[in-house]
Amino acid sequence: MSNLFRPLLALLFAASLGATGMAQQAPPQQPPAAPPQPAPQQPATPAPVAQLGAAPTEIIEQVLVKVNGDIFTKSDLEARQIQVLRARNQSPQTDDELKRTLAEITPQLLVDSVDELLLVQRGRDLGYSLGDEQFNEILGNIKKENKIETEEQFESALKQEGLTLPELRRSIERSMIINRVQQAEVFSRISVTEEEARRYYDTHPNEFTTPPTLMIREILVAVKTDGKTFNVGLDEEAKEKAESIRARILAGESFDTLAAQLSDSSSKANSGLVGPLSPEELDPALRKLFEEMKPGDVSPVTRTAGGYQVFKLESRSETKVLSFDEARQQIANRVAMDKRRAEFNKYMQKLRGEALIEWKNADLKRMYDAAVKRMNG
Repeated sequence: MSNLFRPLLALLFAASLGATGMAQQAPPQQPPAAPPQPAPQQPATPAPVAQLGAAPTEIIEQVLVKVNGDIFTKSDLEARQIQVLRARNQSPQTDDELKRTLAEITPQLLVDSVDELLLVQRGRDLGYSLGDEQFNEILGNIKKENKIETEEQFESALKQEGLTLPELRRSIERSMIINRVQQAEVFSRISVTEEEARRYYDTHPNEFTTPPTLMIREILVAVKTDGKTFNVGLDEEAKEKAESIRARILAGESFDTLAAQLSDSSSKANSGLVGPLSPEELDPALRKLFEEMKPGDVSPVTRTAGGYQVFKLESRSETKVLSFDEARQQIANRVAMDKRRAEFNKYMQKLRGEALIEWKNADLKRMYDAAVKRMNG
């Protein structure tokens, strides 16, 4: 899916399912083949071939696998490989690097592609489709979101993304069908019992515990040094300056203002403000120092690795543990997510087991089988 349209389509996808619903029709005798995605020439298997992005002079479709009669081609795989590389901001510079990267990403791409065909086929069997009215409504939202005012601008945007209008419609329809099948056949059947929620809460205490934090301000007076020798005079000079600054603070001058004017720390840009900090991440001596301070207190001049520092404790938050009732919605979401993942995996195992999957490439079949085996544990 194009970078231009992907973010909006995700939103339209959820909204359209809840608002207008999927059009229903009598299922066709055979599900339509998944359309090839437009893509530059790119290796479908981990072997050095044409340079990424090179435009082919002639396109000859090579079928890699047939799933209940629907085909997945070399062009389809290449398009998905390119999408993953772009999403990762990767551009392999050598044949060996390209080969390694493709070997890493291709197995899961194969599983996802076969699963997509199976889900779309199941959706067709259930009568799901995208009606003209709904598609036109989505197009209108796409144009509005992307500030596209004329058909010429829209056609130009499609061309820029390497899409035709029929291809855009098929992409939207596939996504909506897949989502509808997932919701109808898996996710809507999942619930979380009180016992399951309680068990999750009791066995994951850290997820509902907020550790203590500190917000502090600092003023650093760095000790001038050549990096080789320790100069007692320069050290004393820095200490005296820090003591002088602390005295001004205790006399009523603003810590924030003095930090912004006099500190040698980068935090001066924020008037010395640092945090939130976890006490556990601090040097033990500093942790003990802050444990003995109350919000608003100013510390004695303290020797640190950078020089001499004065600290002010702005605020402290104590450890907070959410009660079961406070965390109930979080727990329900997390337990449901785990159950959805497990049930969807079982559902896909069933669809794969009932499908006629005919591989035309032995190497890709081995990749696919190994990836499915890993997913099934």
